[in-house]
Amino acid sequence: MISALPGSPAAALLAREDQSRREGSGIQIEQLPGCWMLQQTWTRSGDAPAPGTATLLRWLQASLSLSRGDQGLSIVNQVCLAGFRLRFSGQAQLKGSRPLLMFSFTSLELSWSDQVLLQRSLPSPEPQRLPFFALIELNEQQGTLTARGRGGGLAQWSRKTPEAS
Repeated sequence: MISALPGSPAAALLAREDQSRREGSGIQIEQLPGCWMLQQTWTRSGDAPAPGTATLLRWLQASLSLSRGDQGLSIVNQVCLAGFRLRFSGQAQLKGSRPLLMFSFTSLELSWSDQVLLQRSLPSPEPQRLPFFALIELNEQQGTLTARGRGGGLAQWSRKTPEAS
């Protein structure tokens, strides 16, 4: 059900998603490593979320970091506020031609100013309940990654460029 206005960015995104469902997105594991900063979200139907949601997530520096490891990809999802950082980390892998980025967070960490305040192991979800992102598009020129999560929402991240030293 597409409810986004024709010609809107969300309508174009939903059209790309439809194409990636039919033909696959062509995204390869080698393209994913890096830090991806959350830029925009949309509802299941492609509508804008509640006002201020994207601004709040950018303000919290919501990010998704992926790195290659021995067992596929390591994944970190985190937000930061006033020196505090809430970080979920675990393992991820690509499956299928679309593909799906399947992941499982194994630990939660709360820190302040690089000092760990709380660290907990997280239980593994049932295999059929693993969270995922259905990868829709990776636009190398714009440095963006777009996906739909297991819960149905759409998200777009932009690749954080390494800072020059």
